[in-house]
Amino acid sequence: MSKAIKIVLFSILGIILILFILAMYVNISGIPSYENEAEELSVEVTDARVTEGARMAGILCNQCHGSTDGKLGGAYMADAAAFGEIFAPNITQHPVFGITDYTDGELAYLLRTGIRKDGQYVPPWMPKFPHLSDEDLFSIIAFLRSDHPMVQPSDHNPGEIKPSFLSKILSRTAFKPLPYPEGPVEAPMPSDRVAYGKYLAVAKFDCFGCHSASFQHIDIMNPENSKGYFGGGNILMDKEMNEIRSSNLTMDGETGLGTWTEEEFIKTLRFGMRPDGKPLRFPMMPAPMITDEEASSIWAYLQTIPKISNMIE
Repeated sequence: MSKAIKIVLFSILGIILILFILAMYVNISGIPSYENEAEELSVEVTDARVTEGARMAGILCNQCHGSTDGKLGGAYMADAAAFGEIFAPNITQHPVFGITDYTDGELAYLLRTGIRKDGQYVPPWMPKFPHLSDEDLFSIIAFLRSDHPMVQPSDHNPGEIKPSFLSKILSRTAFKPLPYPEGPVEAPMPSDRVAYGKYLAVAKFDCFGCHSASFQHIDIMNPENSKGYFGGGNILMDKEMNEIRSSNLTMDGETGLGTWTEEEFIKTLRFGMRPDGKPLRFPMMPAPMITDEEASSIWAYLQTIPKISNMIE
């Protein structure tokens, strides 16, 4: 064997050894942690905030965190199987399994950046809300601190999260904590229907995440840069763990909502019945908590999005 061939073989073996060591390190070290820089924050719990927080939880939180006792005691997330054995945590006021040891500032920091109290990063199986208004964020926190039945102590311990190697490697490459806002975040006035509709669809109800091309190409900080923005096609799971694809919500006449009326859109969004008489498919659930005004504003914003031709089977 010539000297040159030996050098090449040893180089290849060296690269393989380095990659193996790196893979072992990633697998053993797990999901990375970061410094928790939560600010001092004290949210006033008012009836209005609790009511709004409960409404938002009904749209955003209950589906993952809802436990069999009717509270937000956490549950297994079957549709996140690619990320490992994933459980939505108990977010009730249980002194051991819940979130009573979180300060208001730490809850705000977690919801905006994805960094837990102990500094560990939570990968994308948990949504983050960097564009949510301060008032809406305070409403969620007020709800979690309230005497609402759904956040009263639940004895349910959903289980220990066991992330896959894919989750671990992506959390060191593609998935990173989001920046905490440097100043106040305010929602547009409802009178500006397009701007308000964008806020609802992007920041508050996180519609674009599922209704774009894929979770891997979502740009949370600049949502419009996401691949296939509102054009659908993202792979989701139904209750039987069959793959389905999200709908195209652009105004394309053949593959999107171009032939729909505003009234049909509102009826579908709020009550789950499409114009063709077919019900919405899980995980898209009816959202009667969304008001007609909000649904109308979302519709107004969807009119402004560039059309995408994407036929969804």
